[in-house]
Amino acid sequence: MDTSASTPQLLRRTNLRSVLDVLRSVPSATGTDLIEATGLTRATVIAVCDDLIARGWAREAPSPRAGGQKGRPARRFEFNESAGYVLGLDVGLATVRVVVADLAGTVVGGTESRFPRHGGTPADRRSGVIAAVGQALAETGVPASAVLGTALGIAAQVTPKGTIAPGQELAPMFDLGLTQEFRDGFGWPVLVENDAKLAALAERWRGTGAGEANLAVVLAGERLGTGVIESGRLVHGARGRAGTMGGLELVDGVGNQDGIAKLARLWGTAALDAGHDGMIRELVGTQTNRVSARYVFEAAAAGDGAAAEILDRIGRRMARVLALVSTFFDPRIIVLGGAVAASATALLPVMTEELAKYVPDPPRLAVSELGEMLVATGAVRLALDHVESRLLDLRPGSVRGTGPQDGSLA
Repeated sequence: MDTSASTPQLLRRTNLRSVLDVLRSVPSATGTDLIEATGLTRATVIAVCDDLIARGWAREAPSPRAGGQKGRPARRFEFNESAGYVLGLDVGLATVRVVVADLAGTVVGGTESRFPRHGGTPADRRSGVIAAVGQALAETGVPASAVLGTALGIAAQVTPKGTIAPGQELAPMFDLGLTQEFRDGFGWPVLVENDAKLAALAERWRGTGAGEANLAVVLAGERLGTGVIESGRLVHGARGRAGTMGGLELVDGVGNQDGIAKLARLWGTAALDAGHDGMIRELVGTQTNRVSARYVFEAAAAGDGAAAEILDRIGRRMARVLALVSTFFDPRIIVLGGAVAASATALLPVMTEELAKYVPDPPRLAVSELGEMLVATGAVRLALDHVESRLLDLRPGSVRGTGPQDGSLA
């Protein structure tokens, strides 16, 4: 290898990365700030900043003159967060949510749409996702050429290679060919990840577990799934199976992967079938097929004894699940997320009490505050991580491919 040719290029790239990393971490910085942060000379810092500006990754920020200051104010530089955008997708069974964010992670817009009744065919779902992405770009005014990375979360096991693991019951609902569609059509890098794992990324980034190096997120809506951050890294396992919660049928007092929403619905319906005439009955009338987790939680909050008993049973059952998560992964905090997260606060007292019976020095339990944005937020973080790792190899607002450049995916 010709080191005489490669060393200057490597040094230049290293300097670019050093300055860019600082600019991404602060609102703005002067040349002096960058010298102190990087240890580079003034001449090198200014040359690097001019290079980053020419590349589109940085820009000059306003430099207010201090009172009584004479002469030209010091140049100030800032990261150009609008040099590109990322997409975060949450592809569920019934809905798809698309979030558009700039390179600072600020959400600039997005959309949510429902799939046809019963989820639709794979072709219907594929078309629905593509249409939702096109709508999100059109509404935000972001051209397809400005998208530098895309990540999507699905309720299925994903291998470390980013493919959907075979043999899963719901695999056809998520194996839609979207990676090839977006990559071949628009040149977008596409990352696919399990929804619970993305939820863990989101919580560590902007949620209840912000900054925590060891945490777990349990999605507890219809089916249980767990995402784990251990020593600051997302845990996948050899096949991407870590956290999928298989084998709960072997756990006494649990028996399956049913989540809080499903249990509340099933046990609420069973209470009505058994002749309960309390608040749940008032909420659903004679149509027992209208029982939902929301009605059960509302009835319990209003003092309905049967509903309160259901929540107590759910809380005790969930404590056993959380004890497994705590024992296997030893997180400092376990966050409950998913469709019932807002209501699950009512379960915290019994879960906390029961968990202490199974685990010495148990982790703190909390409920996600990110709501329906949980998985999509994690998808944004994953896409940003990918883009940031290769920023100097990209061109702002430019991608390969021959797809439409006006934000329309039609």
